Amino acid sequence: MIDVTIQNFETEVIAASMTTPILIDFWAPWCGPCKSLGPILEQLEEEYQGRFTLVKIDSDTEQQLAQAFGIRSIPTCILMIGGKPVDGFMGAQTAPQVRTFLDKHLPSEGELAAEMETDQAQALLESGDTQAALEKLADALATDPGNDDTRFDYIKLLIELGGLEEAGAALAPKMAEIPRSLRFEALAHWLGAIVFAAKEPYSTWTIEQFDEKIAANKRDFEVRFAKARLLMATGEWTAAMDELLEIIMRDKKWGDEAPRKTFVAILELLTPPKPKAAAQATGKTAGGIEVLGKAAVQEDPQAALVSSYRRKLSMMLN
Repeated sequence: MIDVTIQNFETEVIAASMTTPILIDFWAPWCGPCKSLGPILEQLEEEYQGRFTLVKIDSDTEQQLAQAFGIRSIPTCILMIGGKPVDGFMGAQTAPQVRTFLDKHLPSEGELAAEMETDQAQALLESGDTQAALEKLADALATDPGNDDTRFDYIKLLIELGGLEEAGAALAPKMAEIPRSLRFEALAHWLGAIVFAAKEPYSTWTIEQFDEKIAANKRDFEVRFAKARLLMATGEWTAAMDELLEIIMRDKKWGDEAPRKTFVAILELLTPPKPKAAAQATGKTAGGIEVLGKAAVQEDPQAALVSSYRRKLSMMLN
């Protein structure tokens, strides 16, 4: 439990909530219900073993904070996640009631364990130990099979390492869902391109052979699409998208819009993952408290590339 004032609010609440949910307890020394709720919250903080952090704000002495959150009666509790309030409750509550409230928003122990495994896998990837990273992701997925972020990372790494059969098996449950997730469809397109590239007749073709055929007939969409899929299979993303645009420019509907769908899949695969905890650039929390400095945001080169090709596709389709 941490006592918070306007001086340490940014550090102990805003910044801290980017990695761990923060439960704010607005209270006052004279408040009877606050005295009954306080020990319950402290007990639950111990019971949940780091799944959230409890902070207490005296609404009498920290009126600026109380006003910013619109506190009208106490006790009032507000749960902060990712720098923003996500839910809250007013009045004294029993331990089971607070536990039900927390369980709606906090990750389970299994999810936390899987997240830890995933973070370790990312560190291993950055160090170049791809096999160990794959094993960590497999462990994380076994711990929390419903974690789509972990499943996506696991399948993507399997494809990169050539484990196509295992990737297909891990992808199958997501492809059976209706509606399908766009990012898993993107993985399916990539996996399909790699399988296609290994089959006759195009597996033995050079790029020059493709270009000769295309030069003879610019509307030979089958050859153009085959070339794009082979480029996609080898990770030559921009070259693949450029070839797909040539088809879309000439016939948007060709092949049941397969070129457009493949183009969108590549964009999805190239889109940088969102940071787990992105600081807000507005200088305010959702409660309107001006505690964060404004930061200049420089677009990531990969994100800029994706934006550029999204615009190209939009121009072709409109």
